[in-house]
This record gives sequence, structure tokens and C-alpha cells, in this order.
Amino acid sequence: MVAFFPGEAIDDVGRFAMSGEQTRTGGELLVQCLIRQGVDTVFGVPGESYLAVLDALHDARNQVRLITCRQEGGAAYMSSAYGKLTGRPGVCFVTRGPGATNASVGVHTAAQDSSPMVLFVGQVAREASGREAFQEIDYGQFFGSLAKWVVEVRDPARLPELVGRAFARALRGRPGPVVVSLPEDMLRESTTAVPGPRVLATEPGLGERTRDEVLDLLATARRPLVLVGGGGWTGEGRADLARAVERHDLPVLAAFRYQDLLDNDHPCYAGHAGVGMPASVAGLLRDCDLLLAVGTRLGDITTDGYSLLTAPEPAQRLVHVHASDAELGKVYAPALAVHCGPNAFFAAMAQTGGAQTAWSRWRSDARDAYLATLHCPPQPGALDLGTVTAWLQENLPADVIVTNGAGNFSVWPNRFLRYRAGARLLGPQSGSMGYGLPAAVAACLAEPQRTVVCFCGDGDFLMNGQELATAVQHGARPIVLLVNNAMYGTIRMHQERHYPGRVYGTALRNPDFVRLAHAYGLHAERVATTDAFPAAFERARAAATGALLELPIDTEALTPFATVADLRRT
Repeated sequence: MVAFFPGEAIDDVGRFAMSGEQTRTGGELLVQCLIRQGVDTVFGVPGESYLAVLDALHDARNQVRLITCRQEGGAAYMSSAYGKLTGRPGVCFVTRGPGATNASVGVHTAAQDSSPMVLFVGQVAREASGREAFQEIDYGQFFGSLAKWVVEVRDPARLPELVGRAFARALRGRPGPVVVSLPEDMLRESTTAVPGPRVLATEPGLGERTRDEVLDLLATARRPLVLVGGGGWTGEGRADLARAVERHDLPVLAAFRYQDLLDNDHPCYAGHAGVGMPASVAGLLRDCDLLLAVGTRLGDITTDGYSLLTAPEPAQRLVHVHASDAELGKVYAPALAVHCGPNAFFAAMAQTGGAQTAWSRWRSDARDAYLATLHCPPQPGALDLGTVTAWLQENLPADVIVTNGAGNFSVWPNRFLRYRAGARLLGPQSGSMGYGLPAAVAACLAEPQRTVVCFCGDGDFLMNGQELATAVQHGARPIVLLVNNAMYGTIRMHQERHYPGRVYGTALRNPDFVRLAHAYGLHAERVATTDAFPAAFERARAAATGALLELPIDTEALTPFATVADLRRT
């Protein structure tokens, strides 16, 4: 049994009843605990190691919706994306052994995304534990470096305590994944314990003294910069971010794939510190004299391989604000470490400022530089994704949810779409292929009235394309834009750069994607020219089912700014 971590708050998860009049199986009690935690949707692939839970979910089907997925990796991605979108832990159930190992890709993604998630994994019977029984894995060892916490429940009476603690761990500090192991005989055993109280998300606040220290540092700056990212943000926190940076006239960068935190049309928004960041963004990070980093862990991608900030002590004065004290000083020694959640921090900062600042020109130049990066040169071939993305920018609703997996195709939604105040972006910090489609299914189920657009590549789509069946079965209606260049484009790009003339293993012979989508029951079309895209997208949007639009692009178009020929000339 895993003990409490030092300093962990237990007041709201430690109170549970050990006796009561009603007898329940462990599986029944677990489902009741989930209902008490506010869970109304769970994702998973059925397995014999947690049949007692499936039986209990049958009885609770009017309270908890079970989304039956086609592969555990897809189910875990859906849970991670659901947690990222809703702010409550996404819940996933998989069976022991192969089910757990398949799901590990989603656990890693949730960890890198700081997305709250609880993965419940079936386990061998307690009497067989430690014997390398059929499909047995030591989950503590397997998930130990991926999850925030791993625990095995060996007594059904402790389910209320440990489920509550799992939700608390997933939500608090830096949000992330928790893994709960469920021995199958424990789930069949009876108990009189009752569900515990609902866990509430809490975050550390900003004291007046620390706020004043931040303001003092800001007052002496000439080139301040705000960098935002990470998990745990609320709608109110995003609104306070906008109010605070406007009052202080501060330029803002979004960390890798967090550009939905601030309306990209806001005059303070200055761009996205992601893969292939523009020179203007790198220049802001390098040249600022005060970096106010809030919620971000200052990772590899956002710091351009840790090159824009020198470890351990950056040349820039660094104010690092994070809900987890474990992130403060982990890589960079800040001038001021602030243990505070992003929502609480900007709620306090929005009440200050408003005076004339010394950096208005710095902020306006940063904004102008960002706007210049939105220009995309004409693309080779009959279908120009630059023109397509520009059309989407003008025609997608302001509250669109965009998802993507990993590959060069993700440059289009990540760099050339502007995310307005109500929009959301679900893209994997881990750079994991196959995330976009499951994330889109989860988004449709969480927000069925909103438009959900998934960008994926041909190789990326085939990692989890079978989850189209999940979408159709459960009434999810994503619009999938499948960018097909018949190769693993990102790896081909690196081959062309580092091993010119020695391309190998990256070409793909693909199926007929339109017929494949039709077989799953979706509306589907192949859109071969730029002019044909608007009408095709409107037909996709009007479809009663989800839709897939295959967008074939010229194999020369490796990135918006480089063709194969360009790379071979360098």
C-alpha cells in the first residue's frame, strides 16, 4: 500500500465510513464512489479482470455513461483529453497486462499535458500476486515514472479512501494521471463501506507580500514578458489573465500548445513558443529582462531545447509561478519563486496596475511581430493548406474545439489558426501521434453542441483510426481533416536535413480513406483542390454523423516554409 506523501492534504478524503447497513461488492462500491466524485462518463475497453465493475456500471448506466473504445491507447487518450477540457479527472478502465501497457501512452500524455486523469486497471487475484500470474504486471514499477501516484486497493473497505485520494492527487498541485490497481477478487468481495465525500480542486493563493514583490520587480523592468501554460486553468482564470495583462500592458507568449489560454486577437498576445518557433518569439524570450512564467514548467520545446534560458540561472530575471512547489527550481533557479495557482495569481494581478508603463512600445512591437508570422507563402500542389486554414479562421465558430496529434501537419492549427476567447486547443505536449482523433471524440462527448475539428496526418490517423467506430457508436460528430502526404512527414524532413539522399522507411502506402470512413458510417469526401474545400467543409458540418475530409497535399510540401527541393539545396 502506498502511503500519503509528506504534506499531502487529507482532510477531505480521509473521512469515510467503515460500516453501514447496505452490503456492496467492491465493484459496486467503486462505481458509487465515482458517482460521488461527479463522474458521469468513463472510457475504456472491457476486460475480464474488472467484470464486477462492468456489472455495477450496468446498474448505474443512467448515471454514468460508459464509452466503449476499440483500443486502450485510444481510451486513455480520450480520458486525458476529457480531463484537459473539463478540468475534472478523465476516468479510464482497462484490463490487466496488455490493456495496461496499451493505456500507458495516454498516461504519459496526461502527465506531460498536466491533465487530470484516473486510470483504473484490473489486476490478478490477491492470492496469485507476485507469481507472474497470467497478464500480471507490477504497476508500481511500470507506471512509477509516468503517473503522479500508483496504488493497489487490496481491501474493498478502503475504496472510498483511496478513490478520494486518487482524485485529490490527480487534481491538486500540477494536475496529472493517477493509476489505481484493482485485484479482481477484491472487486467481487463484499463490504459495508459507503462512498466518501467529493474532492474539490484547490490551488495555493497569492499573499499580499509576494504580490508586492512581483510588482516591485515589474516596476524596475523595461522588457517584461509573460509566458503562460500548464494545467489547472479555469474559464475565470483565463478571463483574469486577459484583464491582468491588459492592465499592465504586458506582452504574452503561450507555451507549447497552450495558445488557447489568451484570446489571440488580444493586443497583448505575442505568439506561441512551440515547435519551430518564429525568430520573433525566440527573440522575446531571449531579450526580455523579466520573465513572468505562470503555470508552465519551462520545458524543452518552450525554451528551444533549454537554450533561450540558461540553466541553472537564467540571464533574465525569472519569476516562476506554479501550483506545484516541485516545479519551482526544478530546472531554472528563479529570482522569485511563487507557489501559487495560475487562476489565483491572475485574479490578484488583475486588481493591480493601470498606470502608464515603460514598455508599451516593447509590447506593441511584440504584437506586430506576431501578426507578421501569420503570413503563409503559397504552397505547392492543387490543394493549398495555407488558403484552407485562412478560410477556416474566418468561418469556424469562436468557441470551436480543435484537436491534433503529432506531425508536420500540426503546424497548420498550431501556428496559423488564431484561438479566440471561447476556443480550446487539445494537442499533446508529449508529441504523441494518434492523440487527435480520440481527443476529438472525447471533446464531442463532453461538449456535444460545439464544433470539434480534428487535424491529423495520414500516419497519425492510422495510429487510432479505429476510434471512428467509437465515435459513431456513441454519437460523437467530429470533423476530421486528414492531411495526406503519403509519408511520415516529420521524420522525412529530418532525413532530408541530416541524411540527404538516403530517405528510407518513411513512405506510406495508404488505404482509401474515404471508403474506410464510409465503412465506419461517416460522411467522407476527398477534397483535391483548394476551391473545393469550403463547400466540402459545409457538407461535413451539416452531416448527421461525424465527417472525414481527406486533403491530399503535394509530397514536396514538408512544412509551410520548406519543400523537399529546398532542403536538398541547403
